[in-house]
Amino acid sequence: MVYGDGPLRGELTGRLAALGLAERATFHPRIASTAMPGALAGLDAVVLPSLSRPNWKEQFGRILIEAMACETPVVGSDSGEIPHVIGEAGLITPEGDAQALAAALARLHDEPGLAEGLGKAGRARVLARFTQQQIASQTAAFYREIMGMR
Repeated sequence: MVYGDGPLRGELTGRLAALGLAERATFHPRIASTAMPGALAGLDAVVLPSLSRPNWKEQFGRILIEAMACETPVVGSDSGEIPHVIGEAGLITPEGDAQALAAALARLHDEPGLAEGLGKAGRARVLARFTQQQIASQTAAFYREIMGMR
């Protein structure tokens, strides 16, 4: 499932066709942000296989939080902050390791209850660590700490 459009869509559809995978991908036009929770909840998994570069590493991966909030299981590479965002609520694979990524996706498919369990764990993690209230509390605590206040 691909939501949105952009200048690389033609290249992406061409690559999918060349690999014989065109029928396995569905492209949707851009949707309103209010419709994204429903779209995310309808997915089997969200995968963020980011690759670090000499001048960049994944900073946060907001889509992970959004998917986890919808109880959609997540799989991410070990790039940058991805493992810290996912914690124990998803599957982590080494950057650039296509076989490990395929194995993680196979686990989600083959192991009864794994996807549902990770989805629930992901939502619990978001509620415990990533709500606006939690972020505001953590930020205020940090400022108090650096100012020498308790």
